[in-house]
This record gives sequence, structure tokens and C-alpha cells, in this order.
Amino acid sequence: MPLTYQEFKAAVSELCGTNLFLYKSQQMDRRIHSLMGLWGIDNYEDYLHLLKTNPQRYQEFVKKLTINVSEFFRNPDRFYELWERILPELLKGNRKVKIWSAGCANGAEPYSFALILAELKATLRAEILATDLDEVMLAKALQGQYMRNEIKNLPPELLAKYFREENGYYRLDQRIKAQVVFKKHNLLSDPFPRDLDLISCRNVVIYFTEEAKNRLYKQFNQALRIGGYFMAGGTEPLLYYRQLGFDNTAPSFYKKVGDPDPDWVPFGGVRND
Repeated sequence: MPLTYQEFKAAVSELCGTNLFLYKSQQMDRRIHSLMGLWGIDNYEDYLHLLKTNPQRYQEFVKKLTINVSEFFRNPDRFYELWERILPELLKGNRKVKIWSAGCANGAEPYSFALILAELKATLRAEILATDLDEVMLAKALQGQYMRNEIKNLPPELLAKYFREENGYYRLDQRIKAQVVFKKHNLLSDPFPRDLDLISCRNVVIYFTEEAKNRLYKQFNQALRIGGYFMAGGTEPLLYYRQLGFDNTAPSFYKKVGDPDPDWVPFGGVRND
């Protein structure tokens, strides 16, 4: 019997360590079949064999699963909110501020955090962890080299102060790069860090099923300390933030005020605790 599409997704989920069934099927199916057409493959057995034996094609497949669009100060008003209110609030204590950029893509977001901390003269008072599933993008992030469109939202004074233009690219100052630790991480299967002050996961969960999103939001809550903040994407509001243990203090910012309600079940959903 030929391999069915559902069997193929199950096999690839095991191969790459991420559950494809937790992604919205319409987008996932379109991406998978577009690659099949691009590579001239018309059956799932050959497709699976290719992913197992061709590292380049496997990396292209993983990259297709992940969302790699990022830029410095994306949605600038959110970063000014961080700069003017949230990070100064978090820095009031004596402990180090722990920040996690989940799904960091090319590193523009965690480096934006590092730039703000440098301007606040708080570089030594914070730790920034940046993670992504795509190893190719993590390697790009480590280089710290960006095109003009990736830095277009930066305040001109930060661009002049922390970047050097080379052959049409903008290279980030080594002192800023040194503030960020990059690691490979699978949001759907790997353990989360703990006792965090700020988590940013933007324009990532929009591609997951409602079940997967609700589970992730609970995990993000549990990874934060009381008073810590979750920063969501502009098109990813937490509709049930109160039930998830958050208070909505500004657009895209949710402050942890408690644990998720253990008895809460999303409308039309099932418990996933």
C-alpha cells in the first residue's frame, strides 16, 4: 500500500522532532505540497526518502515549516513601550532580568532588546536567550549582518552608533552581539526555560492549531515569574488572557498575575493541561 499523507506527516514529525499535526492544516498542507511540486516528487514514499537522505532538502523543508521574517524594531511602537516603560520596570529590582526571544529567526528581535538595554546602560543586568528551530537562521543570527530592509525601523541614532556599513550590508557591533545567547529549540517538544522576566514570541503561534496555541500560552505563563511580561505579535492577541493568568497592560503586552485557571476549557476545545 502506498504511503498516505497522514502517514507521511506522522513519519516526518518523528524525523524532525516537531508535530506537524499541531500546525494549521491548510498552511502546512500548502507548504508541503509546494515543495513536492518544486522538487518534482509525486508520491510520499519518495518524498520521505529524500528528506531522510538529502541534508540540503531536509533543511529546506524545516525552513519551510518555520517563519523566518524578522527585522529590528518590528512594530516600532511595541519596542518604544519596552524601552520607555516595561524594561525600566523590570530593571528596578536587584536581580538580573532574564529575557527569552522564542522563534528569533535572524536575530533582529533579541538584538533589538540588547540595543535598548545598552541605551538604558543595563547591559550587565540582563541575560538574553534567543531560540529557533531553524539552524540556518541561527547561523545567520550569529553573523549579525543585515540588509537595509531589516534595519529600516531602527532609530537613526542607533543605526549610526551600533552598526557599520560594509558592501551594502550593516554589521552589528560585536559588543551587542555578545549579549545574546542563541540555541536551537523546538517550541512544540523541548522544555521551556524558567523564572523569566520577559518572553517574546511574535508571528509564530499564528500558524499553530488552537489546541497547540493554548498549550503554548500556558507554558509561557509557567515560564514567567509573577510580574513578568509576555510579548505577543500584533496579529496574535491572547483572547483569553485572564483565564491564562495574564493582565493586558498595553497592546501586545501581557503581564503575569497568576497561574492559568486549571478549570478553564477554551470554547469548543478540550483541556490540554
